[in-house]
Amino acid sequence: MLVESFLDTNILVYAATGREQEETKRLRALQLIETEDFGLSAQVLQEFFVTVCLKAKPPLTPNQALSWIEQLEAFPIQSIDADIVKIGIEISSRYRTSYWDGAILAAAGALGAKTLYSEDLSHGQLYGRVRVVNPFRP
Repeated sequence: MLVESFLDTNILVYAATGREQEETKRLRALQLIETEDFGLSAQVLQEFFVTVCLKAKPPLTPNQALSWIEQLEAFPIQSIDADIVKIGIEISSRYRTSYWDGAILAAAGALGAKTLYSEDLSHGQLYGRVRVVNPFRP
């Protein structure tokens, strides 16, 4: 299944845990989830679980995080297989990103996404056919 956009982990984390100082980001993240034709990857779901349960303040319980993941299963989710790993390595080498960012870009490309919403990569940068957009920029 092809999608228009791909959501990086940080978008989901803000949606689930962004409170008080991060309220503006939380609302923007929820807007993306509600309005975008997006996909995710198994990596994004794994990173989401670890981040919201172990790093967020206050953290979500594992059951709360699982509830979010179960709701997100309604959207296309790219599996991480050997091909995605190899493409992720190629992207990370070519663009000098971390492997993990390369794997996100590989998954976005595999789903046909033209836009990757993320605050972790360079806003406006084109990585192959995927352009990064930081949705939190003014």
